[in-house]
Amino acid sequence: MSAKIPNEIKLLSGSSHPDLCAKIAARLGIDVARTISLNYSNQETSVTIGESVRDEDVYIVQSTAPGEVNDGLMELLIMIHACRTASARSITAVIPNFPYARQDKKDKSRAPISARLVANMLQVSGCNHVITMDLHASQIQGFFNVPVDNLYAEPSVLNWIRENLDVENCVIVSPDAGGAKRATSIADRLNTAFALIHKERPRPNVVGRMVLVGDVQDKIAILVDDMADTCGTLAKAAATVKAHGAKEVFAIATHGILSGNAVENVNNSCLTGLVVTNTIPLGDKIDRCPKLKVIDVSGTLAEAIRRTHNGESVSYLFSHAV
Repeated sequence: MSAKIPNEIKLLSGSSHPDLCAKIAARLGIDVARTISLNYSNQETSVTIGESVRDEDVYIVQSTAPGEVNDGLMELLIMIHACRTASARSITAVIPNFPYARQDKKDKSRAPISARLVANMLQVSGCNHVITMDLHASQIQGFFNVPVDNLYAEPSVLNWIRENLDVENCVIVSPDAGGAKRATSIADRLNTAFALIHKERPRPNVVGRMVLVGDVQDKIAILVDDMADTCGTLAKAAATVKAHGAKEVFAIATHGILSGNAVENVNNSCLTGLVVTNTIPLGDKIDRCPKLKVIDVSGTLAEAIRRTHNGESVSYLFSHAV
């Protein structure tokens, strides 16, 4: 009987985004491990791991599907705990879109820091390592006492822009002051101009007045953000940029949450196209929104898993698309 190769990769998929996990598995040349996840009649989640994970390196891929964020998070915690009690050597949570990332600070009295709570829960459940992409605030990595690899969609975004747009006539626009660092990074890599929109929010998810700082006259304006949720901000930013003489307006966001009336907001806006990655399942939104274009980041996630497993540096992925 031949000896078993020690320390193999076991790739598990949560129920939120099986399509992304299947693409990662195909890139790695492995199969997704058998798991069964179901809800009892009282909506309790039950998870069964269908094969041995003893002394294996386990990678659990679970994103956050719109409307099922809490269910997906609870399922992930249970899967981690199941692998821990089954004597897995190490457990890595691959969370392309980190849940509750926007609640990363105490911005008003009696406000929770929910991102810290999620970090605590992941560690208590038995997670040894986290791989995520474009955290809303990179400081969230400091909430963990275990390693966190925060990957960037920027290299894939740069490739898309170079392949689909006339870079020399582009200007990168940040829809708010908080995203200025992200937008200037892309503008520097493309060697293009940069503009900024200052917005006033009377309350969450509602945008007041917008003021453009910079020149977009006769240019292709590219709005850059980390997530597209209700898309109210992007639609209003696009109208502001268009009013200042932009020839075309594209929006690029890493996480296409697209909740509420997002699809209608995009379809009714003056955006030429909305580009998102597949960190979040989009379902029928691709058919409902002709302006929506998707960048596949499964290669970056798969390469991060391979490099982590082999003890190689992951920093190569910060500047190169796979």
